[in-house]
Amino acid sequence: MGRLFGTDGVRGVTGETLTPELALRLGRAIGAYFGRGARILVGRDVRAGGAMIREALVSGLLAEGVKVYDAGMLPTPALQYNIPRLGFDGGVMITASHNPPEYNGVKVIAADGIEIPREDEGIIEEYYFKGHASRLPWRSYTYDPLMVADALERYVDGVVSMVDADKVRRASLRAVVDCANSVGSLATPKVLDRLGVRVLTLNCNLDPNFPGREPEPTVDSLSLTAKVVPLSNADFGVGHDGDADRAIVITDKGEVIWGDRSGTLLAEFAGELYRELPRRVYTGVSSSMLVEEYLKPRGIEVVWTPVGSVIISRMIQRDGGAIAGFEENGGYMHVPHQIVRDGAMKAALIAYLLAERREPLSRLVDRLPRYYPIKTKIPMSRDQASCALRAVSEAFSEYRQITIDGVKIVGDGFWVLVRPSGTEPVLRIMLEAKTRGDAESLLSKVKSIISECLG
Repeated sequence: MGRLFGTDGVRGVTGETLTPELALRLGRAIGAYFGRGARILVGRDVRAGGAMIREALVSGLLAEGVKVYDAGMLPTPALQYNIPRLGFDGGVMITASHNPPEYNGVKVIAADGIEIPREDEGIIEEYYFKGHASRLPWRSYTYDPLMVADALERYVDGVVSMVDADKVRRASLRAVVDCANSVGSLATPKVLDRLGVRVLTLNCNLDPNFPGREPEPTVDSLSLTAKVVPLSNADFGVGHDGDADRAIVITDKGEVIWGDRSGTLLAEFAGELYRELPRRVYTGVSSSMLVEEYLKPRGIEVVWTPVGSVIISRMIQRDGGAIAGFEENGGYMHVPHQIVRDGAMKAALIAYLLAERREPLSRLVDRLPRYYPIKTKIPMSRDQASCALRAVSEAFSEYRQITIDGVKIVGDGFWVLVRPSGTEPVLRIMLEAKTRGDAESLLSKVKSIISECLG
C-alpha cells in the first residue's frame, strides 16, 4: 500500500498530482473514516484550484453520508478553533500551507481541533487505496452543505480574548503584517486592530498567484518586509505562510528571527502568565539548542520531539499539557487557546509581550544566546539518507546525540541536525555555531562525511 500523507497532510500539484479525481476518492476515504452521519466543517485558503478540490472532496464526503458544513475561506487555525466549539465531528482544510503556488493539499482535523493522529492517516490511506465506495439509498443524498458564516469572527474574538487588550491599547504599538496574499489577510490585521495596534499591511490582498512573495516565510522571502518595519517605525513585524498557522516575527530593527527564538521568548512570557501549567515546552529537534540553554535555568523543561506540528500537539495532549509548543519554522501553540499552530494568536502574543515588558523587541531578542544558523538540503533517496545518518552519527560519536528524528549532534557551542525530509526526496541539514566561520566549517565537515558515505 502506498502513502498519501506527508509531514502535514496530503500535498500535490493542482490538476497534476492533486486532481479532482483524487480529491473525490480521498473524500470518500475521509467520509468512511468519520462515518455516516458525521458533521464535518470544511474550509480552504486562497490557492488556485481550491474551490475545485473542495467541491470534489465534498462530493466524496456526501457520497459516504457525511453532513458537510462550509466555513468558506479562512486560516487553518480558524477552522480548527471552530470545530470543537461548535461540536463538529471533524474538519477538512484545503491548503498546501507554505508550498509553492502550484501546490494544493488536504489536512484532516479531528473533533478536538487537532490534525488526526499519524496512525489514523493510515486508516484513511487504506480506505483510499482499496477504492472504498459506499452504496447508500438515494434518500441518503438529500443533505446539502450548509454555510457557517460566523466562523472567522468567532475565531478573531477568541484570539483577542486571550490577551489583556486594554494593556496592549495603552502601549500604542505599530506593526507591519505580511499576509503572503492569502487568508492571513482575513484575520491577523483585524485581531491587531481590535487590540489597538496600528497596522501597516503588505501582501494582504487575496491572490492565488502569490505575487508579493512565496508562501513560505523565510529570511529571503521577508527581506522587503524586514526593511519596511524600521522604516515605518513599527515595533514589530509578522510574516505568515499560506494558511496563516505560522508566523515569523521581525524586530523593530528589521531582524527576521526564527520561530525557535520567538517561541522561546513567548514561552517564558506564557509561563509567567499561567503559573498553573506544567513547567515544560515541546519543540521539534530542528529547533536551536538555545531553547534549552535559555529556558532550563528558568525552571522550564524542554521536551524534544520529532519534526511535525501534529506530533507536538498530540504529545502535549497526551502528557497533560504544557506552557507552549513551537517550531523553528514559526509555528507556535498557545496551549490555553488551542494546541495547534496559530499565526494570529502568535502576533497578538507578541503585542502583549511588548506591552508588558515595555522594551523594544530587538532588546528582548538580544538577551537570547547568540548562534549563527545555516540551513541547507541535499537531494538524495531514502536509502542514501539512511547511509548519511549513520555516517554522521559515527563521526560525532563522542557527542550528545538526539535520535528521535534523524540525528542531532550537540556539542559545546554548536549543534547540527541531519534528517530526511518528510515531503521531498532530500536530506535536510540544519546547524548552528557561535560564529559564522565555525558554522561554515561545521557544514563543510558534515558535507564531507556525507559525500564520503555516498561515494
